[in-house]
Amino acid sequence: MIPKVGTPAPAFELYDTEKNKVSLADFKGQNVVLLFFPLAFTGVCTTELCSVRDNIAQYNNANAKVLGVSVDSIFTLGKFKAEQNLNFPLLSDFNKVAAADYGALYENFVLDMKGVAKRSAFVIDGEGVVQYAEVLESAGDLPNFAAINETLAKLN
Repeated sequence: MIPKVGTPAPAFELYDTEKNKVSLADFKGQNVVLLFFPLAFTGVCTTELCSVRDNIAQYNNANAKVLGVSVDSIFTLGKFKAEQNLNFPLLSDFNKVAAADYGALYENFVLDMKGVAKRSAFVIDGEGVVQYAEVLESAGDLPNFAAINETLAKLN
């Protein structure tokens, strides 16, 4: 089920591309922009994450940490991060726990793939409360970055 605005964000503990465990609790006192994306190396995902990369200063200025999450392995995500010069952590939800907790998991994706993350965006404030939630049904759509940035502006 998608967490509602004003409710506590589901906790998670996932590995990043450097093999470190990262949890939501690590960012207490900071805003978090949590971006679930279907698969590394696909067109729309690359466009989305490179756009975030190119605009990272606006997230930093909003006291926000961007975290990208997919069900890819840390090894795939590491190669993707390096090739695209991404300047924020990518986390592997290989076991599909976080995406399920956030209501962001396709039962069936293209080519009969099961359990792929839906493109989704969440803004979580420094107290761990969801301030923005968007789960897209179409993997071809991008999150509403204007609304994400408006939400961040209100938090600062």
